[in-house]
Amino acid sequence: MDLTEQINQLDADLKELGSLLEKAERKRVQEILRQEQKKIEKEIAVKQQQKDQQARRVADPAPASKAAYTVKITNYAWDQSEKFVKIYLTLKRVHKIPPENVEITFTDRSFSVLVKDLDGKNHQMTVLNLLFPLDTNNSYKKIKTDMVLIMCKKQTTKKWECLTKVEKQSKDKDKPSMDENADPSEGLMSMLKKIYSEGDDEMKRTINKAWTESQEKKMRGDDMMDI
Repeated sequence: MDLTEQINQLDADLKELGSLLEKAERKRVQEILRQEQKKIEKEIAVKQQQKDQQARRVADPAPASKAAYTVKITNYAWDQSEKFVKIYLTLKRVHKIPPENVEITFTDRSFSVLVKDLDGKNHQMTVLNLLFPLDTNNSYKKIKTDMVLIMCKKQTTKKWECLTKVEKQSKDKDKPSMDENADPSEGLMSMLKKIYSEGDDEMKRTINKAWTESQEKKMRGDDMMDI
């Protein structure tokens, strides 16, 4: 029996109690009937509240059926113009959700993205420690077909080698040191050692062969290593 039917049955009981109360002459019987009336009225109120809640759930599904979790955005690319650093986020059907569901927050050295309720998920991305500061007041977003374009306005027209400071530090670390006072041959040896340690078997055979030939030439009086 559904809630509507239960409420109808209780209403019928209440009416019958009312009829009995009108006919009752003894005070004790009247009191018992009134108490029973109050119990049924409370039960009807509870059932009606349950019915209203059920109707609201049908009209507005519970949050569990909506975006239930957040995933990180990993599919992106970037480039730059003289005035902007442009971040391209690939998100299928993003152009079909309300624009207000795509939130971008800018600071001088970071930006964060939150795309809400896209295909039943929230999509999030945060980039910290940007290489150079942004003009936050003139940075903005564009929503295109299956893509969000983030326009990060540069404070200066300086060219960005990388997107973040961390990437720049990693890139600089991999560069060979260029000490003007160092022995050039030591720098060459360091570079060869690095190539040898990171190379495959073919690369190692090539370097070994070149090294052997170089040593043979030195023994013959040659000064230069010929690779």
